[in-house]
Amino acid sequence: MLVVIDTNVMLSAFARQSPLAPLFRSIAAGRLRLAVTSAIVLEYEEIAQVRGGAAFSAKVMHWLSLVSASWDSVEMVHPAYQFKVIASDLDDNKFTDCAISAHADYVITEGKHFAPLANAGYKPQPITPEAFIERYRGVHV
Repeated sequence: MLVVIDTNVMLSAFARQSPLAPLFRSIAAGRLRLAVTSAIVLEYEEIAQVRGGAAFSAKVMHWLSLVSASWDSVEMVHPAYQFKVIASDLDDNKFTDCAISAHADYVITEGKHFAPLANAGYKPQPITPEAFIERYRGVHV
């Protein structure tokens, strides 16, 4: 299964005691594939540095590199079109553009402004991390 994970969810999943940690472990084990763009990776790095400093940012980037090399679980996507699905937070369109271009199954997010994606007619659907974990526990998570 291929997913796009927004920054807040991705960084929250890094904490071992986080209820979202199963997402991190599933990607690391190759049971779940992550689609990213260079803009998404840069946002992960930037926000990780703001939240946890240079060491945390380096840890996130190292993890992405290792997972990509070890399990081929990270797919780099190069969207050729901007779909402009989200009007309320234009910066988050990078996640929907990635998901649509990659034919991902879900955008895992806690952001309510991703709701327009559900009715936009594209394959990827928004889902909260808790709902995703509950739905796919024992299968992908």
